[in-house]
Amino acid sequence: MKAAIINVTGYGGAELARILAGHPDFEVAAVTGRSAAGRRLAEIFPHLSELHLDIAEELEGDADIVFSALPHAASAEKVVPLMEAGARVVDFSADFRLRKATVYTEWYKVDHPSPTHLETAVYGLPELNREDVRGADLVANPGCYPSAAILALAPAVSGSLIGEDVIVDAKSGVSGAGRGLSLSTHYSEVNESLKAYSVSGHRHMPEIVQELGRINPGPDLRLTLLTHLVPMTRGILVSCYAQLNEDIAGSAEASKTTEIYTEHYRDEPFVEVVSEPPATKQTLGSNRCLVYPTVDVRTDRLVVIACIDNLVKGAAGQAVQNANIMLGLPETSGLEQLALYP
Repeated sequence: MKAAIINVTGYGGAELARILAGHPDFEVAAVTGRSAAGRRLAEIFPHLSELHLDIAEELEGDADIVFSALPHAASAEKVVPLMEAGARVVDFSADFRLRKATVYTEWYKVDHPSPTHLETAVYGLPELNREDVRGADLVANPGCYPSAAILALAPAVSGSLIGEDVIVDAKSGVSGAGRGLSLSTHYSEVNESLKAYSVSGHRHMPEIVQELGRINPGPDLRLTLLTHLVPMTRGILVSCYAQLNEDIAGSAEASKTTEIYTEHYRDEPFVEVVSEPPATKQTLGSNRCLVYPTVDVRTDRLVVIACIDNLVKGAAGQAVQNANIMLGLPETSGLEQLALYP
């Protein structure tokens, strides 16, 4: 099957090309790049030299699946004409993740380029929406923070274990900021330092509220999402805190949290409930999400720690997982590599 990548020159696009290069069912047939059109892919990314591709300005020819790794607003402008011509698309940007155009405008500060497609797009977290992904023509690949946070909290929300107040303390490596040059991700600025950012509200927050609300409709979660930049290249670790509901708190049921989580994810190939707090290095280069639930019995508070590789399960790997489902391939195809260590 032929795959095409729009904007291969970012970290997400490059990681996607790397994964697809080892996929048994996909051939990367075409790649584009806004700033590198006309150059060989190997000039930009020597580690991708075996793909033997030129970077085009625009896609030409047909593809069974198109991946767009463009930023928000720019992505919708490119993929909508492709969809109208019959292409199936997995979009890395935020353009089709939110159901309401007004919420998109509030958080991304631009009017939505194609609000009519918000109703038909599928939020591409397979662990929640697998059947919808299967029949979709447009899949919105989730944000990296929401991927970890939603997977951390979904069993608790589904089982009505927790109240509405939730805190997600999230930490990410600098690759999450993209490949563009910025003083905020300059080595001398981030090395040996830890910094909170978007303290007044991160734009990934409405995704988390929206998708968890779909699991268990009711009052919206009162979510605090606090994000931090960590001096490492890859990885996201989220620590989630929520008060147990009264009928769970202080009872023997609280001790069954691990059982509840294990049962919830029993058949999921890329989510593993672990018995010790996980480290980001345990997911480096893999499409797995590690989840560790526990209860602080002193405060009757649920604590869930989860980690992913932000460029794999948080971006390119999840995109391939979605494409596999969309095209009827084995969901794990091309994604079975273990984490790198050390």
